[in-house]
Amino acid sequence: MDPVDRPSAAEERARYETHRNDPSDAGYREFLSRLSCPLAARLPAGAHGLDYGSGPGPTLSVMLQELGFRTAIYDPFFAPNPQHLEQSWDFITCSETAEHFYNPSAEFDRIDALLKRGGWLALMTGVRDRETDFASWWYTRDPTHVCFYRPATLEWIAHRYNWGLDRPSKNVALYYKPV
Repeated sequence: MDPVDRPSAAEERARYETHRNDPSDAGYREFLSRLSCPLAARLPAGAHGLDYGSGPGPTLSVMLQELGFRTAIYDPFFAPNPQHLEQSWDFITCSETAEHFYNPSAEFDRIDALLKRGGWLALMTGVRDRETDFASWWYTRDPTHVCFYRPATLEWIAHRYNWGLDRPSKNVALYYKPV
């Protein structure tokens, strides 16, 4: 998205505050399980991770902790914990966050630096396939969605960082950083 068309930080935060991300919401948990279940199946016992872009109602971190995986949170608006960006992690989750990246290259560089070798990046975002008409795609109507991904983009990211890629569902990409 052209920078002049982006919302201000205040407008962006106000939009995020309308999200009803509640750990007690069974429907929201079901949605997040598209990411948490395939990730958890790949993690070793005791893995320690970071929910990168946890939002106003961290839920994915709660779900992973319930499965036995310690999970810290980072969000520039709601959990600006800079110390979490100075550690390394066995896994990083990025659920419904990558579409908000103003500078995807810098964000993925940061994630790569934070991710331990042998670690996993679990990414969930709307993925535009060939059948999706961009102009009428609902995902483009959110003014805070400034970056969009296609299957080829997800593959390019894997190639760029020498990560393995598994796509357990349309909008989920699991990246593995080799040892």
